Amino acid sequence: MGFLKEISDYIRAGESNDKNLGLEIEHFIVNDEGIQIGFHEISELIDKVGRELGAEIIYIDHFPVGYYTGEYSTSLEPSCQFEISINPYSDLETIESIYKEFRSIWDPIFEEKGYHFETKGNLPLVEKQVIKPDDIPLSPKKRYKYMDAYFTGSGIYGRYMMRASASAQVSIDYKDEEDMIKKLTVLQKISPLFMIIMENKTLEESSLPGVPEKTHLLRTQEWDDLDSARTGFVPHSMDTDFGYDKMADVISDTPLILLTDDGNTIDVGHQTARELIENRVIYWDGIGTERRKKLIEHFMSMGFFHFRVKKYIEIRVADSVPINKALGYVALIKGLIYSEKNLNELDETLKNVKDIDSIQKAVEAIEADGFDAEIYDGKTAGEWADYIYDLASESLGEVDREYLKGVRTFWSNGKQKNKDKWSA
Repeated sequence: MGFLKEISDYIRAGESNDKNLGLEIEHFIVNDEGIQIGFHEISELIDKVGRELGAEIIYIDHFPVGYYTGEYSTSLEPSCQFEISINPYSDLETIESIYKEFRSIWDPIFEEKGYHFETKGNLPLVEKQVIKPDDIPLSPKKRYKYMDAYFTGSGIYGRYMMRASASAQVSIDYKDEEDMIKKLTVLQKISPLFMIIMENKTLEESSLPGVPEKTHLLRTQEWDDLDSARTGFVPHSMDTDFGYDKMADVISDTPLILLTDDGNTIDVGHQTARELIENRVIYWDGIGTERRKKLIEHFMSMGFFHFRVKKYIEIRVADSVPINKALGYVALIKGLIYSEKNLNELDETLKNVKDIDSIQKAVEAIEADGFDAEIYDGKTAGEWADYIYDLASESLGEVDREYLKGVRTFWSNGKQKNKDKWSA
């Protein structure tokens, strides 16, 4: 079908020899009691600040929900989690500078209103079970109304995810199809380590209701039990024939829940992009190139997998963390994935991890035992974490190695490093 080729071509158009890194951080904006700011209050502030900056104001359903400055954009997630998305850059100093400029604008504004930034994987009041997600209102966007209704029948933790979770995301470039496949494969295999390294909880022994034995990766647990049709690891990504075309199939076959097209949002439930086009709900051949591009981007946005392949690879497995740890995480990914030597070593070292089930088993072991979980080749998550940290450090320059140190915040597994065993 023509639209499948257009999705594949869209992904192919992302090929680049650049080695840029994009960073997104979602924040809770809370008062001293831990209650989140209301939608209309923060929406009005976004409109005011955006105009003062001369930025492009972003509207959804006629509400100001973000702005774009040329260096970064802001947006509001389902329950007013306030996200900054920084344009991709190759150097961490620029990323840090842009983030600090953003905070220098907003910290005094929120302080005056009695609020402050909070970076956690889950809203502390919900993690501590002081309140329930149902106690938190959703933003008045049609998108979130439809999603909220859909997730009540698709899994357990839809309201936890939408109302009470926050993440940090990193995006990376790929040179060509082979490079995309290799990077995605390696990243998925080491992602359980990213999850535990980047865990950011309020209470050491907290857990989600009903699973007291799983005291780690609460946000990951929420996503994994949200909706199997759109979460977890990328379907078919470990198949021998995976590539741009297979990724296009995954995107076209993911239930959309809602369709945003030409400024309108409607509820489409379980229907997929493929079905909407085949049933002529979307007249694909009768619309312009720019509108088709926006539809492709919408189709991609409705897959909530741990990784997205767009015109870049989006890594979505980390909790929201303070900027020093986020920059350490970016440095870790840079040192592992943009070093050909390290990428090849990881590919070889993890060759016995052959399928998604093996990766998911590692995730589930870590959910119960954290850094002490035994995962690949009889080694613990803590030993693997030390290994990838050292591997990244060896390939980074002096400035980036300083940033890398920040990723060890909250990380106190206390394991004795022994790098020699990795070459055995």
